[in-house]
Amino acid sequence: MHFNFKPKEKSALEAQYEAQKIAFAPIIFQCARVLKEWGILELLHKNDKTGLDSEEICRQSQKNAYVVNLLLESALSADIVELRNDRYFLSKVGYFLQTDPMTISNFDFNHYVNYLGMYHLDEALERAKPSGLKYFGKWRTIYPALSKLPPKVKKAWFTFDHFYSDGAFEAALIILKTIDHKTVLDIGGNTGKFSLLCAKRLSDSSICIADLPEQIETAKKVIKRAGLQKRITTFAIDILSSLPLPKGYNIIWMSQFLDCFSEEDILKILKKVYESLEYDSRVCILEPIWDRQRFETSAFCIVNTSPYFTAIANGKSKMFKWNDLKSLIEKSSLEIECIYDDLGLGHSLIICKK
Repeated sequence: MHFNFKPKEKSALEAQYEAQKIAFAPIIFQCARVLKEWGILELLHKNDKTGLDSEEICRQSQKNAYVVNLLLESALSADIVELRNDRYFLSKVGYFLQTDPMTISNFDFNHYVNYLGMYHLDEALERAKPSGLKYFGKWRTIYPALSKLPPKVKKAWFTFDHFYSDGAFEAALIILKTIDHKTVLDIGGNTGKFSLLCAKRLSDSSICIADLPEQIETAKKVIKRAGLQKRITTFAIDILSSLPLPKGYNIIWMSQFLDCFSEEDILKILKKVYESLEYDSRVCILEPIWDRQRFETSAFCIVNTSPYFTAIANGKSKMFKWNDLKSLIEKSSLEIECIYDDLGLGHSLIICKK
């Protein structure tokens, strides 16, 4: 399965119009955000049969005519709303903006996490440092900062991260049941979401979460609340340090983890994993790979998440193209045993052995 974006035939005028959509994208984004946050899209959604005229929208939203007309005219130009006989209706695009969980997750992630920092993308690209992260504090990368981010930013980050991984976790665990899974090392386990689910779905397994000390402290609280201290342990480690990984695990699991590092660092991590791996054990890598998608929408979302890593997260990583990840796995001396695509919203599970 190899997806590629195919060029779409356009006239010169159509291409020029598409270029203007990009030029004005930040303005349209913010107008759409305000329409959502002020409940105007929700009003139109509730009145989808009859629509509302601008006076009714002003009255029900308690906003003045200037505000309502400015926002709705921008939305009209972006096909978020439709105007029929002086009455506004939510379009199909507006419907997805208002109700679709994937769109809402992407939208909030881009507003709260990315919007301000993305202004510094060029600086981040040149310096290989997350120049936009300064809006949230003085951090080298976003990962130690996750538990300390402002509430709305933290909520948007975790909602985005979990939205894409949750469905894939369920599908992946069905596959893990078919291999020896008595002991699992969850590298980059973050708040322990996968480990908790693993403990519930694989009742005969014990799990160890390996992550940064800051993340381990959060994970310990989550594990304690779930009453799973006997099943889930923790191991604090900076994966790029000289400290070796613990040995003796049947499965070494990494979910949406390797895409947080540069290619040079990924190779170091995979070699460290190789050193800790037993010959009858398996490495399981779960990643959304943009050119292994069934749908263009999925590939679009994955590709356009990469600039977040540059400007906000760490300055030097991106989402994977299959041949790039495959090459790194092979250079580490791991052997790819099999790969499963289309897990959840578009993840691939790569199973490797020594």
